[in-house]
Amino acid sequence: MKRHSGERRAGELLALAARSVGAKHAERAYKLHLQQLLAEYDLATEQLQVIEGEVAVALVRIPLAEPLLAIKGMSILSVAGILGEAGDLSGYAHGNALLRHAGLNLAEASSGKWKGQMSISKRGRPRLRHALYMATMALIMNDVSFKRQHEVNVKMKSMKPMRSVMKLCGKLARLLVAMAHSGEAYEPDRAHSMKQTA
Repeated sequence: MKRHSGERRAGELLALAARSVGAKHAERAYKLHLQQLLAEYDLATEQLQVIEGEVAVALVRIPLAEPLLAIKGMSILSVAGILGEAGDLSGYAHGNALLRHAGLNLAEASSGKWKGQMSISKRGRPRLRHALYMATMALIMNDVSFKRQHEVNVKMKSMKPMRSVMKLCGKLARLLVAMAHSGEAYEPDRAHSMKQTA
């Protein structure tokens, strides 16, 4: 899916705008406002680049960051978000402990005789939950193993796409904790073959 408009689309919009019936009495004010918005965008982009540079420098000092960044789809910001919120991943006994810390573990909403549905608890760190979710989405788009597993979940197992993403968040959490304990690099083919034999 193409997310950004190209030059052809921009040309079409300009041609349509030339024949538009929009207000023309304050063109100078609109141009000034547009210039201010573009300047704000440039400033925000520059600040983001500075922050990303500082984060990259900080990640160099963390031993686990290098193998995590080697995973196709894991960006500097996602690795920094996960490690910043979760702390030392080798301190977790299992990936499920990381999921509980993020509030991504399953919980049942029930009271007395009434029994509710299972859903994620959301009793944890919201930023860690967001970082794990965004990293999982990036891995589904870029990593072969995660993409394949998501397709199997949705097409063959008739799972809802969001439920599949949450299941893959669990896989990512277990993968991160396993990498922290073993010190081994991630191999997508090996992870997928282990999943098939299990």
